[in-house]
Amino acid sequence: MSGGRGPTAPVAVAGPAGPWGGVHDAMTARGNATVCTPVDAWSPSVRDTRGLRRLLGRDWPRYQSTEDPVLRSRFGASRIALKTAAAAVLRTDPEALDLSYTLGGKPYLRGLGHLDVSLAHAGDLIAVGVSGTGRIGVDLEPTRRRVPVGLLMDHICTAAEKRELARLERARRAAAVLRLWTLKEAYTKALGQGLRLGFTEFGFGPDSGLRTPEGAPAGADSWDFGTFPVRDGWLLSVACEDVGAVAALEDRW
Repeated sequence: MSGGRGPTAPVAVAGPAGPWGGVHDAMTARGNATVCTPVDAWSPSVRDTRGLRRLLGRDWPRYQSTEDPVLRSRFGASRIALKTAAAAVLRTDPEALDLSYTLGGKPYLRGLGHLDVSLAHAGDLIAVGVSGTGRIGVDLEPTRRRVPVGLLMDHICTAAEKRELARLERARRAAAVLRLWTLKEAYTKALGQGLRLGFTEFGFGPDSGLRTPEGAPAGADSWDFGTFPVRDGWLLSVACEDVGAVAALEDRW
């Protein structure tokens, strides 16, 4: 196992049956993997009420209490997808994994502190991040979404980022703001901070390097970031920490 730096490109998974080979390849190469999968592919598992209760475990009460049927189905599908992706890495049964959440809402696998996970779902797409090198965060947004560029810039961008964005033409500026949004979502999710960490308190450069609000390199040498187009019209960003743990975990997948 090489345990190289940086997030690997997302692996497209059609559903519970996989294919999962790309996930193993990504974990072997760099110790992290990101999966993209359609919500509808997991519908049969969600409709199997008996099996779903076993799969969801402690998430079952939350699933049952979600009144909106679309949100309920998406919730069930995303949790099954996360467990199945982690189980594919660990070569175990998804039902054997116990998914829980930190006080900040970040999912984690109880008793498996060596493997960090992250989850994002939007529209009809689910993204799951798995890492054995440190913390990981993923975020997903449709590129066709109409972004209120000026308003969003005021809420998420540092002064340095605003200066860089002002140099771009309007169409490129909207795409750049969406990229920054997903990167910042992914990073705060990796940290387990969510909205408690203001997006104007840190920034990113054109190279996706972490920066201070003033635009200087933040010196976060253990973090790498990547943004990838996925499917037709979606953008996925990944924040991945590398603390050198992957070599010690070589026999785990």
